[in-house]
Amino acid sequence: MSKPFFIAIFLIMMSFYGLKAQDTESTKKASFRFKGQLSGWAHYNPSNELPIYLGGRFIPQVNMNLPLRKNRLLDIEASANIPGSIGFQPFDTAHATGQINPYRVWARYSTRQFELRVGLQKINFGSATLLRPLRWFDHVDPRDPLQLTSGVWGVSGKYYFLNNINIWAWILYRNHDAKGWEVLPTSNHQPELGGRVQLPIHIGDIGFSYHHRLVDIPESPYQTEKTTPENRYGFDARIDAAVGLWTEASWVSKTEDLGSLTNQESIATGIDYTFEVGNGLYLLAEHLITSFDEKAFQFSQTVNFTGVTTSYPVGMFDNLQTIFYYDWENQSVYNFINWSKQYDTLTFYIMAYWNPKTYKLPLQNGAQNLYAGKGIQLMIVYDF
Repeated sequence: MSKPFFIAIFLIMMSFYGLKAQDTESTKKASFRFKGQLSGWAHYNPSNELPIYLGGRFIPQVNMNLPLRKNRLLDIEASANIPGSIGFQPFDTAHATGQINPYRVWARYSTRQFELRVGLQKINFGSATLLRPLRWFDHVDPRDPLQLTSGVWGVSGKYYFLNNINIWAWILYRNHDAKGWEVLPTSNHQPELGGRVQLPIHIGDIGFSYHHRLVDIPESPYQTEKTTPENRYGFDARIDAAVGLWTEASWVSKTEDLGSLTNQESIATGIDYTFEVGNGLYLLAEHLITSFDEKAFQFSQTVNFTGVTTSYPVGMFDNLQTIFYYDWENQSVYNFINWSKQYDTLTFYIMAYWNPKTYKLPLQNGAQNLYAGKGIQLMIVYDF
């Protein structure tokens, strides 16, 4: 049976349990809410084989809160991702696609200091924004106005101590496709597991993260094993003083010798500040060094990227954002600008970009082919 089937059965069972628990305290009532997001876009890039794309996306979402005794809560969320698009060369070629996928399907049991979440969920952490070494489980692109990313199937828990220390733990299962910065897929035969400790310091916080999984090895006459263990170690720290300062690092190590894929080291540092210019000019800059090495910390094949973003509110409803990336090895610049106008339930976006035709900057969900070269995209988003 499929994972969605087991998750659906779990949610139904937990719902009945929560409703039964409410009978003991009539003052606590369950709440149910249906909401969603509907978006549409038009995209033009003369460098693409199909220069014009029109598309839309519907994300319906159901939330249910079931208060339990002693300030405990059971809440459930289920949502779907339903995109569709058509790309065409006028009067010549057209190609249409459409999908229906689960987006978030989870149930959470929580108290004042603890929460346990089961199902298809989003897991992310760390201090970086533009270039994230700890992007272990998601594909969020800072340039995406909707901040969409696929979730992971699993169980996660968090415990919050009264002194603001918090501990995370997770077990993931059957998330075969590559996540985050992963190059090789995950084996479906064993679960992934990991955890995180986050500690407050005087003017910020620090975190230590760990993750273990079994990796599928591509077929090769030189490889006798089909899988190999992989361990990830993460560190991040943030200080908020006169300016915001942070660092984030990740080391990924495989047991089997896979050449340059055996070890991957990534370190990012960043700074942000809001200048008292007009309505307030926000500036953020980050630099990333990453390397794929046969031996750990050789840094023999380094890649350097610098990212800079600015944001300026133009009046009450308009905002102007820019994002730039610089690839030091290829001396390439990635340029992005976004003008947004927001109302109560409607938001309009006008986005333009000028990127290298040979695209080497990772984007969410393999969409980099659409954004190589120069182009413009119009988007309207309706939240209800």
